[in-house]
Amino acid sequence: MSSEPGQPGRDGWPRYYTVVLLLFAAVFISYLDRTNISVAAIAMKDELGWTETDKGLVLSSFFIGYLLLMAVSGALANRYGGWLVLGIAVLWWSIWTMLTPPAAMVSLAALLAARIALGLGEAAVFPASINMIGRWVPLERRSRATALLVSAISLGTVFSLPVTGWLVRDYGWHLPFYLFGALGVVWCVAWFALARNGRADVEAPAQERADERRAIPWGRLLATPAVWAIIVAHFSNNWALYLTIAWLPSYFKTTFGVSLANAGLLSAAPWLVSFICANLAGAWADRMLKAGRSAGFVRRLMQTIALVGGAVFLLLLTRAPTATVAVVLLCFSTGAYAFCMSGFAPNCFDIAPKHADVIWGISNTAATLPGVVGVYITGWLVDRTGTFVAPFLLTAGISLFGAVFYLVFASGERQVD
Repeated sequence: MSSEPGQPGRDGWPRYYTVVLLLFAAVFISYLDRTNISVAAIAMKDELGWTETDKGLVLSSFFIGYLLLMAVSGALANRYGGWLVLGIAVLWWSIWTMLTPPAAMVSLAALLAARIALGLGEAAVFPASINMIGRWVPLERRSRATALLVSAISLGTVFSLPVTGWLVRDYGWHLPFYLFGALGVVWCVAWFALARNGRADVEAPAQERADERRAIPWGRLLATPAVWAIIVAHFSNNWALYLTIAWLPSYFKTTFGVSLANAGLLSAAPWLVSFICANLAGAWADRMLKAGRSAGFVRRLMQTIALVGGAVFLLLLTRAPTATVAVVLLCFSTGAYAFCMSGFAPNCFDIAPKHADVIWGISNTAATLPGVVGVYITGWLVDRTGTFVAPFLLTAGISLFGAVFYLVFASGERQVD
C-alpha cells in the first residue's frame, strides 16, 4: 500500500481499485440487510398476524431512520472523511440487522424501532462512499466508479431476494438476518485493515487539501437550480426503486400466484439486468465525456433514457398477462432506470466537486421519502384496489415529471466552489 493512490502498486493494482471494490461491497451488504425483509415479511406476516398495511409500515419504517441522518452523514463525511464515517456506520447497521428477529418476536413496535435503527446506520453509506470516490478516483473514471457503486444496489438485491427466499423456505425467516448481519462485521474488519482515509484527488492543490474542514455553503447549494435537478431526479428514480425492491415479491405472489421461493427468484431477474445496464452506461458516459461531449449533455441523455424509458415499461406492466411477460417488462424497466447511475448520480462532481458528498446527502434525504411514503402508499393502494396497477401508474407519472424537470434545470458546469 506504499504506492501513489492513483498509480499501480507493486502488483500493478491501483490503490483506488481496492477502495472502490470495498465501497461496492458496503453498498451490496447494505442492500442485503435492507431488502431481505421484503421476502421474509411474507412469512413474518403469516406467523405474526400482520395485515398488508402492517407489512407496508414495517417495510417503510427503515426509511424513517435513513431519512433522519442522510444530510448529517454527508456533512460528517465532508468534515471527517468517509473512511471513519462508513466504517462506524456498517458496524452499527450490521448489529441491528442481527437484532431484527429478536425485536420482531417482542412486538411490532420493537421491530419498527430496530428497522429505524438500521436505517440510521445505512444513511451514511452513499454520502461516505461519494466522499471516498471524490478523494480517490481520477476525474475521468468517476462515472464508472459511481455507476459501479450504485449498481451494487442491483446486485445486492439480485442476491438477497432469491437467497432470502430459499433460506426462509428451508430454515425460517430468522436466519437471513443473522447471516447477512455477520457479513457486515467481516466487511468492517477488511475496511479498517485495507482502506485508508487519505486522498488521491489530483485536482486539489495543497492549500485545498489542507483546508479539509471548510464551511459547507448550505444556502448556496440549496439555492442552485442544478442541485434541485439532482434532488428531483433522485426522488423520481427512488420512487421506482423502492417500489420494486419492497413489493416485487408480493406482486408476483399475489398477482400470479407463484410460490415464495419463486417470487424471490422472479424478483431478482430485473436487478441483474439493472446491474449490467448501469455499468455499461457508466463506461459509455465516461467515453462520451472523454470524446468531448459536455457533461450537461451526457447527464441529461442518461437521465432521459432512465426516467422516460423506465416509465414506459411500467405503464406496459399494468397489462402484463403472465409472470413471464411481467419479468421481461420489469427487466426493461429496471434496465432503463439504471442509466440514472450515470445521470444524476455523478452530476454532483460536475457542479460542486468539493461538496459532492453533501449534495448526495441532501438529494438522498428527499429521495428517501419514497421509501417512507411510497412504500406505505403502495400497501394502502393494494389493500384497497386488490392490484398493483395504481402504484405502477403513479410511479410512471412521477418518473415523467422528474425527466422534464431534470432536462430544464440540470447543468454540467461547476456551480459552487
